[in-house]
Amino acid sequence: MIRFDGFTAQRVAGAGATLQVQVGGQGPGLLLLHGHPQTHAIWQRVAAGLARHFTVVAADLRGYGDSDKPPSTPDHAPYGKRAMAADFPPLMHSLGFERFSVLAHDRGARVAHRLAADHPHRVERLTLLDIAPTLAMYEQTSMAFATAYWHWFFLIQPAPFPETLIAADPAFYLRSLMGGRHAGLAPFTEAALAEYERNLRDPQACHAMCEDYRAAATLDLQHDRADRDAGRRLPMPLPVLWGEQGVIGRCFDPLAEWRRVADDVVGRALPCGHYIPEEAPDALLREALPFLLASSTI
Repeated sequence: MIRFDGFTAQRVAGAGATLQVQVGGQGPGLLLLHGHPQTHAIWQRVAAGLARHFTVVAADLRGYGDSDKPPSTPDHAPYGKRAMAADFPPLMHSLGFERFSVLAHDRGARVAHRLAADHPHRVERLTLLDIAPTLAMYEQTSMAFATAYWHWFFLIQPAPFPETLIAADPAFYLRSLMGGRHAGLAPFTEAALAEYERNLRDPQACHAMCEDYRAAATLDLQHDRADRDAGRRLPMPLPVLWGEQGVIGRCFDPLAEWRRVADDVVGRALPCGHYIPEEAPDALLREALPFLLASSTI
């Protein structure tokens, strides 16, 4: 586990799993959620800057890092974004926050989207990094997107096919996937890469990661379509940021897609690729802090 200076490591119960979190700073609550195939360690370059203004809670999602990895079911429901998101209202309540803001990347941003949709009274503000809505991305899949995001279609294959191939060489999978993007492996510290590899070497974590993607291609789409059909939209302010060298802005129109599901959307590209917190931490803080502070009491 990577520990942030001035933060304490805790295990805190969610709705269906006990999660590993790092907690530091003081002030309004700010929940940080990471992406695939990573852990809370993605925030190591921005955690201190955020903790000057907030009580920062950097969590490992269920199934990832040192958080619980509940058994799955044939419908993948324990790793649907609804179940993953449901962990956070009780977790934040136990830390003293009935309302809180969320800054989330990649898979964590998909959990955050569902958290805001299912528990809008708990989420004050929401900032999402380098995603378009899951439903839009699947419904608009092109050759360019499928080629760049091949892992979306690999990881959803029935168990134990992807799990077996990844287990043959977890480090090769991780370094090939992450190193194959815009900046290669340069943005990642060796300590962070070692943390991500440690996580992926756990067969339960590898299976949970695949279940996360299987749920995204099935159950999550059902929930997203139900929201669309019912006209349910995100009511809280929503800035979205994406990497100008990444896939999201090249294959989709992020602002247009988020405006289909949310009432108050702003955003822009940052000078980096997909891994914004590790590639462009200073730019992220410059963009995210004014928005987050606008709603705080500090």
